[in-house]
This record gives sequence, structure tokens and C-alpha cells, in this order.
Amino acid sequence: MMNIRKANDRGHADHGWLNSYHTFSFANYYDPKWMGFRHLRVINDDTVAAGAGFGEHPHRDMEIISFVLDGALQHKDSMGNGRIIKPGEFQYIAAGTGVLHSEYNPSPRDPVHFLQIWIQPDKTGAKPAYGEKAYSSAMPGRLNLVASKSGRDGSLRINQDTDLWLARFSHDEKLTHELRPDRHAWVHVAEGSVELNGKRLVAGDGVAASQESKLELAGKGNAQVLLFDLN
Repeated sequence: MMNIRKANDRGHADHGWLNSYHTFSFANYYDPKWMGFRHLRVINDDTVAAGAGFGEHPHRDMEIISFVLDGALQHKDSMGNGRIIKPGEFQYIAAGTGVLHSEYNPSPRDPVHFLQIWIQPDKTGAKPAYGEKAYSSAMPGRLNLVASKSGRDGSLRINQDTDLWLARFSHDEKLTHELRPDRHAWVHVAEGSVELNGKRLVAGDGVAASQESKLELAGKGNAQVLLFDLN
């Protein structure tokens, strides 16, 4: 069974310096039908204007993953990390017992476009942690493991039984992801357009999949897709 969440149906907030689309209920956007999926709680599709950003603010007991699509995102946090995240790079924070961080667009002229993802952890009070993974040179037509509970295959180790995969397409590549009977999936089209089990999806679309044994993705030109394999 697949439930499609169309890009145009998402929540939207335009603050001038920030243009944000919310896949799930967030801040002033509330929809009881879309509070999250399994332990996936937030997918915000954010564009931040040049020279603007989120000032220092706290987080606690949440797994936070950012994926930069275009531009650059400057990060600083209370753990001592400071970094400019570029397209194709993922950044991870385990907020745990509490962290402070800020996110700014360091460019004087260009916006930054990125996805911010929140996953509810499997335990509270974890030690805060930070990590990064770069996939700017990832080959099209493959599933690249970004994050997992075990940190296998060099992926980011997170505090939840979730596998996050990145799929990139350049033409008409095809790939298949098999789901165990006890697992669920969320597919988010970050850029471009693809077909999922024969259904056409465009950037911003999301799909909740349960009781599906296979997810078959077919590229339709340049595209990037995030696939969450969830318990």
C-alpha cells in the first residue's frame, strides 16, 4: 500500500528570508493526518536567503539530519563543530541531552536550498554527537547508505532503527529496494522526477509505503531521492 503526499499539498511558510515547505506538521502548520510517519517526524524543504539563517537555538532528544541541495550552509554548535556544508553533503546531530547550534547562509548573493530531517530517537538522554557524509560524487543508479542504527558500511550511526538511503539518477537508471514484511518506507523526491512502482513523482513529493515487498525506482533525467527504511 502506498500513500502519496504531493508536494503542492505540503504546509508552506514564507518568512522572506526563509521559504519553507513542511511534509509533516511543524511550527504553525498543523495537519492531524500528517504528524509524521513511523518515527520520521520532520522533512522541511528550506530555502534561506543570502546572508540570513537560524540563530543559535537549542535542540534535545532528536536525531537531526541536513542535506544540502544547492548553495552552502554554515553550521556551528555547542560541541565545538564549525563547518560549511556543500551540495551532496549530509550533516548529522544527535541532540540527546541538549545542544545549541546555528545555521547560516554565508553567501552574500546566493540562496541555500537544503532538507532538514528529524527522526525520533529510540532512547532519550543520549550523549550529543555530530557526523558528516559526502555524496557529491555518488554514482547514479545506486542506493547509497547514508545512516543506520549500526553505522554499517561507513554510514552515519544514529539512535534509531532506520536506514536512510540516497539514490541519484542522471538518465533512465532503475533500482530496486526490497522491504521486509515488518518494515515500512518513506520515499522523498529531493530533486527532479522519478517513477516509484510505476507512479510518477516530482520534487517535493513523498510516499508512505507499507506492506510493499519491493520499491522500484526509475529515473526520468537528473534526480535525487531519499529512501527511509523504517521499523
